[in-house]
Amino acid sequence: MDGALLLDKPILWTSHDAVDHLRRRTGLRRIGHAGTLDPMATGLLVMLLGKATKRSDEFMGLDKTYEGILTLGVRTDTLDLEGRVSSQSPVDVTIDRVRSAASSLRGALEQRPPAYSALKIKGRKSCDLARKGQEVLPEPRKVTVHEFEIIGYREPDVAFRIVCSKGTYVRSLAAELGERLGCGAVLSALKRRRIGPYDLSQAVTVESLATDAGPTLAGRLF
Repeated sequence: MDGALLLDKPILWTSHDAVDHLRRRTGLRRIGHAGTLDPMATGLLVMLLGKATKRSDEFMGLDKTYEGILTLGVRTDTLDLEGRVSSQSPVDVTIDRVRSAASSLRGALEQRPPAYSALKIKGRKSCDLARKGQEVLPEPRKVTVHEFEIIGYREPDVAFRIVCSKGTYVRSLAAELGERLGCGAVLSALKRRRIGPYDLSQAVTVESLATDAGPTLAGRLF
């Protein structure tokens, strides 16, 4: 069984959990994924089965579309709600100021990945080093934010939509928006909607994988 499968990753699953689930479901050992999602994030994850593991770069290079919520007035060490709170600030900003800050984060940017990330530093995950108390300062990288749209604001929560290049950390964008507003911010919810031309509406759920027969699953591969 060879091919790519679009999966709707549930909350609290790591990307490796998805790999393990498919291995148990199919009996295949050669399974990978293209583009990690944090455990608290949900949505589109491209799973690669068999010979399709060689196609990773094909999917990794595509632009991504996300929808999510960021919460103003809070800073954490992980840039999301899972981390240790480092400070809290009062929030007194209008939606126009939020939109202006988001607009300033569009285009080509130099972004530093979060210390708590799966990025490898000298062969070890940055998050593992950070959890051991080691100072981690990943090198900045060039990314492109094509769209950063504010679609709702109910203080302190901001609903947004982002279209960005590969390698973009939405947590870092959320934190930077908070800094530009002077109150800090963390990412509190995230769903990946698209990867290039592939849409979440085309994805299978974990529940459907549990009931699909082998031929049905094979028919979903491309």
